[in-house]
Amino acid sequence: MKKLVIVALLAPILFSACVSKKEYVALEGKYNNKSQALVDTKADLMKCNIENEGKIAALEQRIADLKKDKEKTLEYVDNLTVLSKSASDNIKETLAQMSKKDEYIQHVQKAMNKKDSINLAIGFKLKSVLKEGFNDEDIQVDVEKTVVYISIADKLLFKSGSATVSSAAKGVLSKVADVIMAQPGLEVMVEGHTDNKPISTAGIKDNWDLSVKRATSIIRVFQTDFGIEPGRLIAAGRSEFKPLETNDTVEGRSRNRRTRIVLMPQLEQFFDLLESKVE
Repeated sequence: MKKLVIVALLAPILFSACVSKKEYVALEGKYNNKSQALVDTKADLMKCNIENEGKIAALEQRIADLKKDKEKTLEYVDNLTVLSKSASDNIKETLAQMSKKDEYIQHVQKAMNKKDSINLAIGFKLKSVLKEGFNDEDIQVDVEKTVVYISIADKLLFKSGSATVSSAAKGVLSKVADVIMAQPGLEVMVEGHTDNKPISTAGIKDNWDLSVKRATSIIRVFQTDFGIEPGRLIAAGRSEFKPLETNDTVEGRSRNRRTRIVLMPQLEQFFDLLESKVE
C-alpha cells in the first residue's frame, strides 16, 4: 500500500520532469536558431556596412570630382567671357575696317568711272575728227577702261621701210595733237609695230630698230610741230611681236604694220584723284 502511495506521489513529479526536458530541447533549438539568425544578421550588417562604406567613399570621390569640374567650369566661363569680349572687340574693329574699305572701294570706283567717262569723251572726239578723209581700217580708236588707243596704218605715216614721217601724215597727227593738248592730264605713249619681214638697211638694223625709230619720229613731231610737253611723251618699239593678225598673208602683214598712240592718265594725277575726298 505504501509503495502504491509513493509511486502515486512520484508519478506527477516524473511526468513533470519529462515535459520540461522536451520544452528545454525545444527552447534550446529555438535559441540555437535565434543565435544563428543573430550571427547571420550581424554578418549581413557587417556586409552592409562594408558596402555602404564603399558607396560613401565613391560618393565622396564623386563629390570631389564634381567640385573640381565646377571649378574648371567656372574658370572656363571666366575665360570664355574674356574671349567673348575680345572677339566682340575684334569683330567691331573688323567691321569698322570693312566699312572703311567699302568706302575707299566706292571712292576708287567713282574715280575710275570719272576717268572712264573722260576717256569715252576723248574717244568720241577722236573718232569724230579722224573719220573724215580716212578709211575705217586705216585708223581705229578704241577705249578700254582708263586708256584710249589710236591705231594708225603705217601707209598713212611712213614710206615702206622708212622711219621718216611723211608730210601727209602731219594732217592726221595734228588732229590727234589737238585732242592731246586739250587733255593736259594725259600721258602719250607711241608704239611702233612691224610685220615679220626682215629689214636691214644703212640706217635701220632690224624690225626692233625700225619700230623704235618710227615711234621716236612721231614723238618728235608731237613735240616740235605741235608743242606737246615732252615730259608727257613716251616712245616704245614692239617690233613684230604684237601682231594683230597672221603674217602669212599680205592683208595680215599690212594690218600688223602700224603705229599705236596710247593716251593714258598720268599716275600722279590719277592718285591725286583717288586721294581726294569723296563728294
